[in-house]
Amino acid sequence: MLAILAPGQGAQTPGFLSSWLADAVVADELGALSEVAGVDLAHYGTEADAEAIRATEVAQPLLVAAGLVAGRALLAAGPNPDVVAGHSVGEITAAVLTGVLSAEGAMRFVATRGRGMAAASALRPTSMMAVVGGVPDEVSAAIEAAGLTAANNNGKGQIVAAGTVEQLAVLAANPPARARLIQLSVAGAFHTVHMQPAVAELAALAADLTTAAPSTKLLSNADGAVVDDGAEVVRRLVSQVGNPVRWDLCLDALAELGVTGILELPPSGTLTGIAKRNLKGVALFNLNTPDQLADARTFVAEHAGVAA
Repeated sequence: MLAILAPGQGAQTPGFLSSWLADAVVADELGALSEVAGVDLAHYGTEADAEAIRATEVAQPLLVAAGLVAGRALLAAGPNPDVVAGHSVGEITAAVLTGVLSAEGAMRFVATRGRGMAAASALRPTSMMAVVGGVPDEVSAAIEAAGLTAANNNGKGQIVAAGTVEQLAVLAANPPARARLIQLSVAGAFHTVHMQPAVAELAALAADLTTAAPSTKLLSNADGAVVDDGAEVVRRLVSQVGNPVRWDLCLDALAELGVTGILELPPSGTLTGIAKRNLKGVALFNLNTPDQLADARTFVAEHAGVAA
């Protein structure tokens, strides 16, 4: 049983799309997506530095576009994955791969999302910090004591705290025992109350989007549930901006469904790394460059439609 996963913000690295743009079809597709998003995706995916692609209004459409062009190249000839999920902004990629949204609709959505979240982030200095290790109850208590939100629960051994820079400084000064704190390369406290200003505009845009039922199982960041109604998927995508990502529950769902193979779309490595810690025995594939496509298609064929 095959799962395709799409990464979230922070996974991007300078030049990660360079090898994909050697293909004229990909270059044309990325150009079309750039026009819809109002962002020069080819430039940001090849020439821009780490600070430039850290900007929320750039990173979000860039990541979704990367997942779409790689996903099309991988899956155009089939077979279909058994389950698809994306972490945070990656859930928009997942919505396109399962047919809920068109590529154009998704790029309009993610461009609006990125601009809205960037504007919300500018209202007050906020950020996010990963808490790796520690005793879960003690980690949760330390996050709460600092006034922070557990914005991402990424499964065994990693919770991401989000809030103001002052609150993060409190956590850094009083870390949970046996835990390591890692400052994330993001520009705001995503998936918290600080992002609520971005929700209204996104909800208005979402009301005009055409949706369809998912063509295969699509997991929700809200609770790990399989969502089978396109309008409900989009409603959850809007709500997701200001609410925590429960990737731990998505991991539980992958285990319960009996997934045997996980392929992560570019820029890959983050979600397979989490899966390695949480889903023992599941085969993993990191797709990052087009010269891996033949091996990736073999991986897909080996796992898609195969019961655990």
